[in-house]
Amino acid sequence: MYQKADRNVMEPMRAMVWLEKTQSVSNGISKRFMSKLEGVLLNWRLLLFAIGFLLGRAMILSEITPFALPLIASVFVLRKERTGFAILALVAGALSHVPMNAFYILAGVVVYAVYQKTADMFTKNRMRWAPAVVFLSSFTARIGTVFFTSGPPQISEYMMGAVEAGLSLVLTLIFLQSIPLLNLKRIPQSLKNEEIICFMILLASVMTGTIGWEIHHYSVEHIVSRYLVLMFAFVGGAAIGSTVGVVTGLILSLANVGSLYQMSLLAFSGLLGGLLKEGKRLGVGIGLLIGTLLIGLYGEGNVGIAKTLIESAIAIGLFLLTPQAVIHSIARYVPGTREHSNEQQQYVKKIRDVTANRVEQFSSMFQALSHSFASYNESAFDEYQDHEVDLFLSNVTEKTCQTCFKKEQCWAVNFTKTYEMMTQIMTEQEQYQEIKDRRLKLDWEKHCVKPQKITEAISKELSQYQASQKLKQQVQESRKLVANQLLGVSQVMGDFAKEIQREHINHQVQEEQIKEAIQSAGIELGHIDVYSLEASNVDIEMSLPSCNGSGECEKIIAPLLSDILQETIVVKKEDCNFYPNGYCHVAFGSAREFVIETGIASAAKGGAWLSGDSHSTMELGGGKYAVAISDGMGNGERAFRESNETLELLQKILKSGIDEEVAIKSVNSVLSLRTTDEIFSTLDLAMIDLQDASLKFLKIGSSPSFVKRGDQVRIIEASNLPIGIIEEFDVDVVSDQLKAGDLLIMMSDGIYEGPKHVENINAWMKRKIKEIGTDDPQVVADLLMEEVIRTGSNTIEDDMTVVVTKINRNIPKWASIPHFPKINIKRPKAQ
Repeated sequence: MYQKADRNVMEPMRAMVWLEKTQSVSNGISKRFMSKLEGVLLNWRLLLFAIGFLLGRAMILSEITPFALPLIASVFVLRKERTGFAILALVAGALSHVPMNAFYILAGVVVYAVYQKTADMFTKNRMRWAPAVVFLSSFTARIGTVFFTSGPPQISEYMMGAVEAGLSLVLTLIFLQSIPLLNLKRIPQSLKNEEIICFMILLASVMTGTIGWEIHHYSVEHIVSRYLVLMFAFVGGAAIGSTVGVVTGLILSLANVGSLYQMSLLAFSGLLGGLLKEGKRLGVGIGLLIGTLLIGLYGEGNVGIAKTLIESAIAIGLFLLTPQAVIHSIARYVPGTREHSNEQQQYVKKIRDVTANRVEQFSSMFQALSHSFASYNESAFDEYQDHEVDLFLSNVTEKTCQTCFKKEQCWAVNFTKTYEMMTQIMTEQEQYQEIKDRRLKLDWEKHCVKPQKITEAISKELSQYQASQKLKQQVQESRKLVANQLLGVSQVMGDFAKEIQREHINHQVQEEQIKEAIQSAGIELGHIDVYSLEASNVDIEMSLPSCNGSGECEKIIAPLLSDILQETIVVKKEDCNFYPNGYCHVAFGSAREFVIETGIASAAKGGAWLSGDSHSTMELGGGKYAVAISDGMGNGERAFRESNETLELLQKILKSGIDEEVAIKSVNSVLSLRTTDEIFSTLDLAMIDLQDASLKFLKIGSSPSFVKRGDQVRIIEASNLPIGIIEEFDVDVVSDQLKAGDLLIMMSDGIYEGPKHVENINAWMKRKIKEIGTDDPQVVADLLMEEVIRTGSNTIEDDMTVVVTKINRNIPKWASIPHFPKINIKRPKAQ
């Protein structure tokens, strides 16, 4: 019973597994079949033979054969080794239709070979001169053939030869553009409309070789031409469909004057099919049937309408049976199609990914370099120092112990004791310049027969040893600084690679919503491009008619966008008459939550013109604002140059995106390693986030700063040596939170240390700042500077600089305009 139940359960499972295996096998077979079919259809030799055979049969007005020489010349220029194969195919096609044309083709080949050989003697650019060579060859071959077969040619035959030569010249230009497209693997990402038309002329010319072919009394040329119109109307729409219909019908009507109405049928069917492409393949087929009915009645009347409809039905059947992969492959190269847009997006994405990968490789390289510089750890350095001690003692013993009679006793029998005692003596002299340990001195005098001589030798070698150790220590610290800088660059490049790889969101729906909202407010709008809708990072550009300076963008559109997006939007850039039609280009973006207002007061020592203090205010990317003061050592031009160079270097490093701490360490390393002169600078840096008013202080040897909030004043200070004194130091970062209306007061040591008689300078400065009754930053800076100078006996004893920064809530100049009905716009969160 259990076995029967198990069998009942297992049978459906086996069936499902069998179905899956069968489906996978069939999928594999179909894929292999499609790949083999594609390989056969795209075989260059097979395609060339088919084209040559049909073009050898093709004729215009039953007399002119302008297709052979253009094909031969194009193949000779593009694929010289295939020229003989093309001639064989053309001759075979001519023999199957009009054998006399085979003689004309061979004559044309001989004449072309002579002219081409002559042209090669004067120029190497065969493609440029190919149309002219074909023109001369065609005219000469036609007139020569007539002369040898019928005697001296008449004027009409000269005119016919000129017409044929002119057509051959034009066809050569067309074939040179279209024959390379037969190899789909070498087609560029998109085709121009001219290239599509050239390709269609080639196909239509090939189809003229099928004139007279019938299958059960149905014309092959009609079926194939309508099939091509269906394909391109479905892929490219009405414009491409009608263009292909006109070109194909024109070529076929030239070959057979009785088929002149086919041009109208194909053009009208291509137009209708393109207009009905939203109905998929069936809609395009219905367009062909309607065009066939209307034009068929006009062209052949009721007698041949049934035959024409059946030919169209056969073309529609072939079109419905065409695999989707084939249509998709063709659509990839036609501009304006969805497949072409996806292909372009994939291409752009590939380029973006390649760029991001290269940036990531550079980031990894800098990170590896940073690790290599930082890999020299302390233990390895200690081992190296032990080696240096051994080398130091060997130098001492070489000058003293080599000639001593107790050498074997000291360095062979009592090696450990001798080594330890000499190391201790070295340490004592390094620290105190003498041996202060009396027991060590007595033991050494008992142990060594020349204690004074060895002690003096150690003292002499010690100065050189210390200089060497100092240099090696500087190199070690420099390695760490370089490691930090490389790591900072690696982080910046890594962030940049992530930014490149971010997928940009398509905001087409939001663009339409915003456009409708602005137009409903009675404002004419050209176009709108939404690049970002992230909170606090909105980026919108649009074109508008010129307002002649009335401020329409700032007064109406920005407030309207502020209400729609629920955040303050302002005009970032406005370029009037940017477009040829007189429209303006306007960029809108998110306003910062806070704005900065600064006041600066500065004075040089003794009232001189040039101060050693430098200050800078800079707006960095990402909504950050930096305020910095640097005080160079001393006064005058040299101090000014040092402080100014410090700020310029810092500003450039900060704007590159490197973290503040790494930036300051980089500035310090540059200043400390570039020269041996003792020139130092202080740095007082405040980083303010304009979105949340958070504050970060980085103080390097600078004076304390003060924050005033109403009647409360608090001090902010940190302890760091000035920049350039030591190669390695830790930056103390002090964080704080500001509010709207706060005053940030930063000053150089000339202001802070100006009042000499004041014992508690912090309390005095806090009291003076508190007593200032205004919150205007410039007035506060001027009053504080004046108070310090007065307190210092009306003399300026040092360079003085005070920077007062006030943070205010950003209130837009124009209130937001409510829009009804409200628009629900989906917005991504800020990253």
